[in-house]
Amino acid sequence: MHDFGRHPRHLRRWPVVMAEALGCTVIEEGLPGRLAAGHADTTMGPEMNGQLGLRIALASHGPIDLLTIMLGTNDLKLDHGKTATQIAASVAGLIKIAQDADIQAKHGGFDILLICPPPILEGGTFASDFAGQRVVSDALPAAYAFVAHTRGTWFMDAGAHITSSPVDGIHFDAAAHEVLGRAVAAEIRARAGA
Repeated sequence: MHDFGRHPRHLRRWPVVMAEALGCTVIEEGLPGRLAAGHADTTMGPEMNGQLGLRIALASHGPIDLLTIMLGTNDLKLDHGKTATQIAASVAGLIKIAQDADIQAKHGGFDILLICPPPILEGGTFASDFAGQRVVSDALPAAYAFVAHTRGTWFMDAGAHITSSPVDGIHFDAAAHEVLGRAVAAEIRARAGA
């Protein structure tokens, strides 16, 4: 059997933790390597186009009550050469797709929670892929908050709750998944109750 590199099922990923805390159903559309940008990854291929992936997900699943978006880490790769503003612009494009009137009507309307990924660590397995990009990563929360405010979505900074794993510098360990899942659930409860 092929190993997809995810945590074993007994180590819950953050969306599962979130769903259990909220008592809701979640559809995970995680794909390692996916970009917020509407283009292919230079080495991983065209299926990493996050904007196409979002269009497919919104057509495949429903009705959706809440969409969470946490992309942008892979856009930080050195070979993409993106600034924080450019990455945030790609995220704004994702939100624009989800806020399209026809998409919203199809699902009966839904809110969007934009989650900024925690800062990368320039070390570990992917150190050469993300060399020099910590400064860009550190600028993402402000850029994402601006996009969320401008587009009228909810916003959360994952970096206020967790850090990336030093093993590879970009992913989360099991404990961080638990913390983030509970934090996202609390954010949703607070927003939905407001």
